[in-house]
Amino acid sequence: MKIGVYLRLFGVPGGRPEPPSWSLLRTAAIAAEETGFDTVVLEDGLLLLDDEGNAGLWDPISIAAAIAAATTRIAIGHAVLNNPYRHPALVARAAATLDEISGGRYVLGIGLGNTPDDYPRFGIPADHRFSRFRESIAVICDLLRTGRAQLDGQFYTVPDGELVLRGPRPSGPPIVIAAGKPKMLRLAAKFADEWNWWTATPAEPETMREIVAEMDRACEETGRDPASLRRSIDLFSITPPGTDGSSAQAVADLLAPYAGLGFGEVRVNLTVPEPTAITAGITAMAPVVELVHAA
Repeated sequence: MKIGVYLRLFGVPGGRPEPPSWSLLRTAAIAAEETGFDTVVLEDGLLLLDDEGNAGLWDPISIAAAIAAATTRIAIGHAVLNNPYRHPALVARAAATLDEISGGRYVLGIGLGNTPDDYPRFGIPADHRFSRFRESIAVICDLLRTGRAQLDGQFYTVPDGELVLRGPRPSGPPIVIAAGKPKMLRLAAKFADEWNWWTATPAEPETMREIVAEMDRACEETGRDPASLRRSIDLFSITPPGTDGSSAQAVADLLAPYAGLGFGEVRVNLTVPEPTAITAGITAMAPVVELVHAA
């Protein structure tokens, strides 16, 4: 089983949490690569609303490009790009560009959008998110996989789209769709190379069994072999070994059951005392990474 790690991009200037500097993110990404993590993933958002002070987020596409240039092996992905923020043609072009910069290490993670509170603040339409995503992902997939797209939809009109610069992979980077409800699961079965979901109770992997079975049914209903769809799970949150007295084996044992559920990668959001401690937390995970890979 593979293992990835989150790098958080949000913060409050002069408040808590402090925004991560590029220097910190670069150091953490390089540490993740040297520690043996398979993937580094970045969140997406414009504004996190809070009564004690709104948090902003660095642009995840720009940060992904910078990380791609600073590393050589580790895959770079998003968990996940929020569809309402961007036109699908721009998403496809960004994905192809990131794949070019990284030398074929980019993974496009995308979802219908899970930050509806900030959309009205910027005048971004937040209605019909599923229907918008259904049209958008069709355009993105066609552009990345064939270089051309046409769509006369309710929300997007693409009369004769062409993605001329395609990056190093003929069919583009892998497309990961985050999905947790039946209609989205069926879109993932139809369009995705990989399905992604998350849990806030990582110590209870059995709670995921029902949605895994639903994903299998979605594949079967769309005529797809369930085994052809890769699966990843994001775990919120995991404490690095030694921080609370736990051993590396105990943390690895927490992650191991997800392989039995069919997930090929666990992606961990690490609990650290301060955002600036993320590099130390990543480094502390080295024996866990080894155990997960060995298992």
